[in-house]
Amino acid sequence: MYLSVSVRIVEATCKTRLNVPVEDFIDIVRDGGGQAICMRASGAGVADADERIEAVAQKIAGSGLPVTMVTADYDVPLNNANGPNSLRDISASLDVAQAFNCDLIRVCMKSNDDIEYARQAADLAAKRGIRLAHQCHTTSIFEEVDQILWVLEQINRENFGIIYEPANLMLNGQSYGVDTLQRLAPHIMNVYVQNHRLDPEGPEELDTFCRGPVRFHHLYLWEPGGVDFTEVFQGLHAINYGGSFTIHQAQGIETVQDAKDYVTQCREFFELHLSEND
Repeated sequence: MYLSVSVRIVEATCKTRLNVPVEDFIDIVRDGGGQAICMRASGAGVADADERIEAVAQKIAGSGLPVTMVTADYDVPLNNANGPNSLRDISASLDVAQAFNCDLIRVCMKSNDDIEYARQAADLAAKRGIRLAHQCHTTSIFEEVDQILWVLEQINRENFGIIYEPANLMLNGQSYGVDTLQRLAPHIMNVYVQNHRLDPEGPEELDTFCRGPVRFHHLYLWEPGGVDFTEVFQGLHAINYGGSFTIHQAQGIETVQDAKDYVTQCREFFELHLSEND
């Protein structure tokens, strides 16, 4: 298992731009001991000119860091009604992934009507050696474990899988430990981590299809009271997961120095938990 860091840590709340230039972010991850990066449209994506994509691709290549996953348009992370549209024309996202030498794209599905489009998109992606994955996410058809497995069975494509994300599973009232990991293991293509603490009086709220509105607090990954990361690492170890462990926290970091400090803390957090499961 290796450490990847998403541009989301320096992303503005609108999710369409970065507070720190993507070029600086790439250097920060490399210098801070990260082993890979996760790209989103806020850094570079389908809305950007080819020249911009190529410039970012060259910067990434020069850093020596692989790109673990691409979220190529804004609507997928916004998880809005337009989120599934990229499935209907996946070619632009495939182009971005190829430019970044990445074989995994995050997609969005809001209803069972999106299943046939997911099949078609996966078939097109397979021709380029690219996989598609859906995050365990609120207000999607990947909220509950039984539902996730059913949808994957309906899609029935080897190159379509999931992004295991324990905080969202927790928000959706699901187990995220070894029992769930063993059920999801054949389909896990990436791991995303962020940390929340459930609280009916909490300052943050997300809607869910399965439970209605859920209130919570944002926490640092290493803060207690939220996701039990000891359980997460033990579960990942139990299924012999060897892929990317991606820091996906919405930190809203605005300065290069704060980003450097945060990446260092995330690396220390990752290495501590990894050593406990050797």
